[in-house]
Amino acid sequence: MTVTALVSGGKDSIYAAYLAETQGWPVDELLTLRPRDPESRLFHTPNLDLVALQAEAWGKAHRAVDVPAGDDAAELAALERALSGADGPVVAGAIASSFQWARLVRVADRLRRRLYAPLWRKDPARVVREEIDAGLDIRFVHLAAEPLSPELLGARLDTAVLAELGRRSREVRALHVAGEGGEYETLVVDAPFFRARIAIEATERKVTATTARLDISSAHLMSKAIGPADHRHR
Repeated sequence: MTVTALVSGGKDSIYAAYLAETQGWPVDELLTLRPRDPESRLFHTPNLDLVALQAEAWGKAHRAVDVPAGDDAAELAALERALSGADGPVVAGAIASSFQWARLVRVADRLRRRLYAPLWRKDPARVVREEIDAGLDIRFVHLAAEPLSPELLGARLDTAVLAELGRRSREVRALHVAGEGGEYETLVVDAPFFRARIAIEATERKVTATTARLDISSAHLMSKAIGPADHRHR
């Protein structure tokens, strides 16, 4: 039996995979879907190359599958092909997106694979607090909502920042505080279950009137005990 975790590098997919492990389903592989369409509605897009470093830090196998540009049906077909050939559970970090949920359920049912989504329909603020309390070092890498200003790029999502997101949602404009509506996307650079942390070397900020994005062009794994490791992403 192969347990496959759909991982984008963001907080929810990493945390869901961790929860699967704590609940008796050791994850065999981290699977990343790499859409050519930067506006994909089904898949996360920022800094997907760094999932390979996360997998190495965690001691997990990693598989990346390119998704050709096309409509939703083409992306769904690519997901089904990527998940075929195994029979164990599929782990996903979906929280509230009915669009994603319906499509994941459809694919899992067709392949007769169980879908395990431990965050589904949980209170979003509670989910983020749990991720922070679990020790995840979460960084903002994409912002696409009016209350979120570019200075958050690269910043760590901690309890103080979560409280600020809640305040802005109440006082400026409502947003999903876990970013499930695309308001923001994240990258996990460290966790207690990682053997090494991701050290970011070079970045490029891309800011428009409506979005802000942090593209990471160079990073490496740094040992938590003895210093830089040799494994790099460029």
